[in-house]
Amino acid sequence: MADRKTLTFALMDPPYENARTTTALRLIDIAVRRGFDVNVFAYEGAVNVPFAKQAPHANAVHGRDVGEEDHPNPKDWVAALFKEAEKRGSKIDWVQCGLCVDERGATEWVPGPRRGSPADLVKFAESSDNTLVIPTK
Repeated sequence: MADRKTLTFALMDPPYENARTTTALRLIDIAVRRGFDVNVFAYEGAVNVPFAKQAPHANAVHGRDVGEEDHPNPKDWVAALFKEAEKRGSKIDWVQCGLCVDERGATEWVPGPRRGSPADLVKFAESSDNTLVIPTK
């Protein structure tokens, strides 16, 4: 697609804490499915969204084992986004803020994201058709 548009998303919230992270992942999925290339800049707690050591868990309060609980992990959603982009011929460039990664010890990710710096966000915004910043409160 010669006229492929590029969208940039800047994420700041960690996984599991609120609906902003889930909404951002849904928006990225829609963009990929509609043929956009997507840039993601993960800043602050958002560097934990693709953290590879996330694990499903049981829910003893509700009496459910791991399978019954079927607890979703954002790392799996991120991996699925990369697979969907590849399938559709789109590109996702997911940059993890290196400063934020180091502060949080979030150095292990599912395949796809790469380490970068806030300068990558500037480059993304300059080269994109539009940028959406999903800030933390």
